[in-house]
Amino acid sequence: MVTGGAGFIGSAVIRHIIANSRDSVINVDKLTYAGNLESLAEVADNPRYTFEQVDICDQAELKRVFAEHRPDAVMHLAAESHVDRSIDGPAAFIETNIVGTYTLLEVARLYWQGLHETYKRTFRFHHISTDEVYGDLEGAEGSFTEQTPYDPSSPYSASKASSDHLVRAWQRTYGFPTLITNCSNNYGAYHFPEKLIPLIILNALEGKPLPVYGQGEQIRDWLYVEDHARALYTVVTQGRLGETYNIGGNNERRNIDVVTTLCDLLQELTGGGFGGRWIGNYRDLITFVADRPGHDLRYAIDASKIQHDLGWVPRETFESGIRKTVQWYLDNLEWCRRVQNGNYQRERLGAGVIA
Repeated sequence: MVTGGAGFIGSAVIRHIIANSRDSVINVDKLTYAGNLESLAEVADNPRYTFEQVDICDQAELKRVFAEHRPDAVMHLAAESHVDRSIDGPAAFIETNIVGTYTLLEVARLYWQGLHETYKRTFRFHHISTDEVYGDLEGAEGSFTEQTPYDPSSPYSASKASSDHLVRAWQRTYGFPTLITNCSNNYGAYHFPEKLIPLIILNALEGKPLPVYGQGEQIRDWLYVEDHARALYTVVTQGRLGETYNIGGNNERRNIDVVTTLCDLLQELTGGGFGGRWIGNYRDLITFVADRPGHDLRYAIDASKIQHDLGWVPRETFESGIRKTVQWYLDNLEWCRRVQNGNYQRERLGAGVIA
């Protein structure tokens, strides 16, 4: 069972599992604005794939899904995930990320307790989280490890930290078989256009301003989503119960450098014009805007544990992954247009005014 399987990372996980294993997948997704079944078109007709439109806060429906499909494992990715949205409207993040995780944990625990001992021993609950729970790294040195104390800065990261703590508590209190992973910033195909990389690509192609918070000095570790999907499947099938694994791409970049890299790739691939529109130099569209409140300066992941214990390493460098990503968006602009409905038109979010 994959919750949030119609989202960016969840859909990549499902595509990876169907393509690279014999496992069946039950996709449990509420289909909010960021969930899109088009991301799963290539597996939609596969007999090993099933979709259930269910809210993880709906206990009765979750019980039905567990009873009908009887999963061997849960990969929990369903979450509200955009920091800027959490600043403007934190309530949805508390409801989905904390209450939803609690509800899912309880339904899964009761299901697990009723399993035959053979299946009970092999069941696992894999909770997928973020490096943002660790807060800010001071200075240019050091990385987040699995022992880094939690220090979340935004309503989003606080809600994810809360859900991490719930999962660990269910493991320690009830012996529930859990694993946790915390990942760095993902990028790649099928990314909803509110996030930095798709937002910059799509705005640039339309000749719109490319908003950069502050001076773009914030540093993030970038992880190609297909590398992440492979890591998640490795953890859920091979990871040691009760453990936490940090997953990163070892690709630290300043935000301004990510934006200029995108501009230069678009310049190379389009020649400064696209779709009958002449843009010229994409870098000229860069616009510095007021920073978001409480913006963390630097994240960096130490992924040595998952590399040492489970043998996972990223296959894509930032240079190879970002080129694949830009080309995918150039080739799939119709997908981008269809996923942008009336709820979001690439406007500024997260200015600090609560809805």
